[in-house]
Amino acid sequence: MPQTLDDADLTILRSLQEDCRLGLEELAHRCALSVPSVQRRLKRLRADGLIEKEIAVLDPAGFEWKMTFVVMVELDRETLQQLDLFRKRAKAEPQVQQCYYVTGEADFILICTARDMQDFEALTHRLFFENSNVRRFRTSVSMERTKVSLSLPI
Repeated sequence: MPQTLDDADLTILRSLQEDCRLGLEELAHRCALSVPSVQRRLKRLRADGLIEKEIAVLDPAGFEWKMTFVVMVELDRETLQQLDLFRKRAKAEPQVQQCYYVTGEADFILICTARDMQDFEALTHRLFFENSNVRRFRTSVSMERTKVSLSLPI
């Protein structure tokens, strides 16, 4: 179980969610702590699993991946084995950016990227049509990236 977070921990986490490129000196300044203290806290926050990953968010307009799709997937059978198989397939597919196991009308919601409609069609064949356990899927095409974030309101 992670330790209780104090104001300095929360300041570090908020700052890194905003910009993970911040240096130790800047983080120390924001927390009014020494650099070694910030280093120890970062090590603990990572070890406790509170910081899962530090990544760069790319602008897809600068690359070939111009389209984003929200796909609701309904499975035929929801056994643990079938759910795990679908999870593994989604995790292994580079064009699946996010995958959520959900309640409601669908079993999974995927956020996918594609170069164009033909590329997305190929993705649907790999993920859905070639999977005999997919009953149906419904797709919405993103018209605009209004907000892209995985930040938590801490």
